Amino acid sequence: MIPLQHALIFGALLFSLGLYGMLARRHAVMVLMAIELMLNAVNVNLVAFSAYVAPGAFVGQIFAIFVITIAAAEIGLALAIVLRVYRNKATANVDEIDLLKW
Repeated sequence: MIPLQHALIFGALLFSLGLYGMLARRHAVMVLMAIELMLNAVNVNLVAFSAYVAPGAFVGQIFAIFVITIAAAEIGLALAIVLRVYRNKATANVDEIDLLKW
């Protein structure tokens, strides 16, 4: 079993990469991939804390499965929205999408 500090550092690096990708990218699909990377970092931390606090219990793994389920639903809905916007505006650049402005 790896030490808790190594798993938390790995989770923090994944989250930081996701945050950078979300803030620096312009393409909507890349932003969605960065959000998925951030959610996977949360899953790593959940499983690491679960293994550290209660090695026999599967609480962290169950929460990670819920996060994966929510992430799958979120990415499906977000991709549908991005595809619809791309059909209407012919761009997936998040800076050029202003359909929701009044």
